[in-house]
Parts: sequence; C-alpha cells; structure tokens
Amino acid sequence: MKGKNFLKLLDFTPSQIEQLLDLAADLKAKKKSGTPHAYFPGKNIALIFEKNSTRTRCSFEVAAYDLGMHVTYLDPSGSQFGAKESVADSAKVLGRMFDGIEYRGFSQEIVEELAANAGVPVWNGLTNEFHPTQVLADFLTIREKFGSLKGIKLVYMGDARYNMGNSLMVGCAKMGMHFVACAPESYFPDPSLIAICKDIAERTGATLEFNTDPYSAVKNADVIYTDVWVSMGEPVEAWEQRINDLLPYQVNTALMNAASERAVFMHCLPAFHDLKTSIGREVGEKFGLDALEVTDEVFQSQRSIVFDEAENRMHTIKAVMAATL
Repeated sequence: MKGKNFLKLLDFTPSQIEQLLDLAADLKAKKKSGTPHAYFPGKNIALIFEKNSTRTRCSFEVAAYDLGMHVTYLDPSGSQFGAKESVADSAKVLGRMFDGIEYRGFSQEIVEELAANAGVPVWNGLTNEFHPTQVLADFLTIREKFGSLKGIKLVYMGDARYNMGNSLMVGCAKMGMHFVACAPESYFPDPSLIAICKDIAERTGATLEFNTDPYSAVKNADVIYTDVWVSMGEPVEAWEQRINDLLPYQVNTALMNAASERAVFMHCLPAFHDLKTSIGREVGEKFGLDALEVTDEVFQSQRSIVFDEAENRMHTIKAVMAATL
C-alpha cells in the first residue's frame, strides 16, 4: 500500500482492510508494551482541518509522534487552503514540503482533488460523504470484542444518509458482515451507493438490510451503533425536524435488551447522552429531553465500548500512515 491514498474504503480490498487491522493490532501491542516504533524519523505530515475534531486531531498527532514524524496543523485561520488558493495549487505546494497530508472537512471532491494533485499520500479524516478512519477503528474494536468480523450483525440506528452510515455500509459489505440501516425511509443511504454495496456483498457474503422498525432491526444484533442526529451550526429548524423524526430510533435500555445478549453499543463521538455540555443543555431546554441519540444509562453501561473505540482511532490511523508511507 506504499504511496496509496486513503480516501474511502471502496478503494480497498477486504484483504487490504484486514492487513490494516492486523498492522493496527501490532502497533497497538507495541504501544502498550512500550516498544519503540519510530519507523519514520524526519518525515513531515500536514493536517488540514476545515472542521474541528478532538479525536481525529489527537489521533493523527500522537500516532505521527509515535512513528517519529513531525506534524504541522492547519486550520482555516492558519492557511489559504481553498480561500485565496485553489485546492489543486495548495496540494502541489504542500506535496513538495510534506510526506503525507490529512484532510478533514466538507465535500469528498475536495479530498479527491487534493489527492490527485499532491503527489504524496493523502488521508481522509472525514468528509460529508465518508469517514474511513473511523470505520477502521470500529472494526478493530469489534474484532477485539468478538474475535472476527465475518457474520457480525451491526445495526446503524438513526440518520444513515451521510459519512458514518455510508462508511459502515461500505465496510460491512467489504468484510462479509450483516449491516442494517434502521431509520425512516427518507434517512436511508443514497440508492446508488446501496447498489454498489449490494454488488460487493454478493462477492463477500455480506447481508445488507434496510428497516424502519427499531425492535425488528436489532433482533440478534451484535453491535448497535448510532451517531449524532444533527451537525453543529445547522439551524434550529433542522434540529426540530430531525429530533421529531429520529426520536423513535433513540438507543435506550429497552432497545439494547431486544438485541443479542452479547450486543455492545458503539458511537463515534461526541454523543448527546446528557445535559453536561452547552449544546446538550440548549437541546434540553428547547425540547425537554435529557438525551438525544443514546440515553446516559446505555452510554455509561458495561455494554458500551465507545472509549475503546475512541482509543483505537489512534492505532488504526497509525497503521494507515505507516502502510502508505
């Protein structure tokens, strides 16, 4: 995979995805045992963030330092990327200074254009359409919990139209898993992407299912997964519509109890599970709710593996950088 971009899981074979997970597990073991693995001394990477993030930034930075690399962080106030300078021109400049570039922001077209012009590996830290580094972390976590991915039933509960629903569907199709999108029909993934994933599933033995009934969807589920229902900055009107539509799909104790006895809860974070954030309090005051996509009881329970999942962002991102550099 040396020199390859990491833009979406559709670009990788099941074998390559498995190899990345194996490498991540190896690098995680080295990290835990204190075994040095600074394989890339003197390498330099750029992190372009048009959308802020705690986990993605920290994962890339710590992973890079562990690998012996130097990091330059660029947010919208720290560069002319896409503002006074085109994406293509910025890519050509940065590609001559850095050995690898991460992008977290808006359209998938931006990261694809960046990769087409940089001449060095480009890694997708999140776009509106795909979030491949998150799904690698999710799959490492699932593999640690259940021993393998094949045949695992993962139910994605809520708005499945964007990066997490898309990427989990692609990943599950690639790895022979049973993927269920559970939401109102208008919140299902794009039909063209569903068609691509169904074609992949025919070759891998995966199952793709789309269900509007939460309790039917989670029957025999191994993993129940959800994400925030609305993005920060969206108007209040969007919040109200989304909450009204998706409240029946909230992950609560009753829903978890309807799944397999071994079922775990996953979330890519941050989660609105209580009123301890400013946004949480705002939602609570306006809509009279003490949680949105997941209740605090589930989030804090023994079945929740969200912090294992969050830690694994670092290990899988490290694997992606090591494999492509």
